[in-house]
Amino acid sequence: MSERKYQILLVEDEEHLHEALKLNLELEGYEVSSAMDGKKALDTLQNAVFDLIILDIMLPSVDGFTIIEKLRLNNNQTPILVLSAKNSSFNRVQGLKLGADDYLNKPFNLEELLLRVAKLIQKAIPNNSASEALASFEFAGHKINFESLEVILADGASIQLTKTEALLLRLLIENKNTVVSREKILQTVWGYQVFPNTRTIDNFITAFRKYFEKDSKNPEFFISIRGVGYKFKI
Repeated sequence: MSERKYQILLVEDEEHLHEALKLNLELEGYEVSSAMDGKKALDTLQNAVFDLIILDIMLPSVDGFTIIEKLRLNNNQTPILVLSAKNSSFNRVQGLKLGADDYLNKPFNLEELLLRVAKLIQKAIPNNSASEALASFEFAGHKINFESLEVILADGASIQLTKTEALLLRLLIENKNTVVSREKILQTVWGYQVFPNTRTIDNFITAFRKYFEKDSKNPEFFISIRGVGYKFKI
C-alpha cells in the first residue's frame, strides 16, 4: 500500500505546458492522468480518485472555479493546486474561498511547483497510515485482532477476516463516529485510482452487519450515509 504511486489529475489546456508538467511529475514518481478541458476533468473525476488535482482556471467548456465548486459541493476533498494566469488577488481569494488548497500564478518556477505538489500530497499520508497503529479493538463484547485477522464475537464464535475486511474495518474504527467518504476508503483500503463496482463497499458493510449487529436490517454500529460515505457509530 505504501509503495503505490500517488495519482495526480493534471487539468491544463495549453498543450506544451501540459506535456512539460506531465513529464516532470512522472520523473518525480507520480502517476499522471490528463484532461485538456473542464468537461473531461469532471467526467474523469466521476470515475476515479486522485491524491491531487492540478487545475488551470481558464479552460474550455467548464472553467476551473466551477470545477472546484462542484467538487466541494459533492464532498470531494481531494487537494487542489490551482495554476492560473489570472494573478489578481481577487481571483486568488476566489479560488481559495471555493475550496482550492493552493494557488500558483503563471509563469511559475518548476521547482516551486514540485515542492507544493509534494506538500499537498503529504496531507494524505497520515490518513493512509494512521490505521496501522491499531492492533486490536473491542466493542459490544466483540474482540477484533487486526494482526491475526481474527474476531471473537460476543457469543464466542470465531471469524477469520480477509485482509481487505480488516483494512476497511480498522479504517472505520479509527474514524469512529465520523463519516468516512467513499473516496477516502478507496484510497486507503484499495490503494488504487479507478472506482470498483458501486456495490463493492456496500457488500463489505453488509458483511460487517451480519458479523456484529444484533439486527443486520436495523444496524446500530455500521451506518451508510447516502451519497457521502460510511460511519462506525459507537
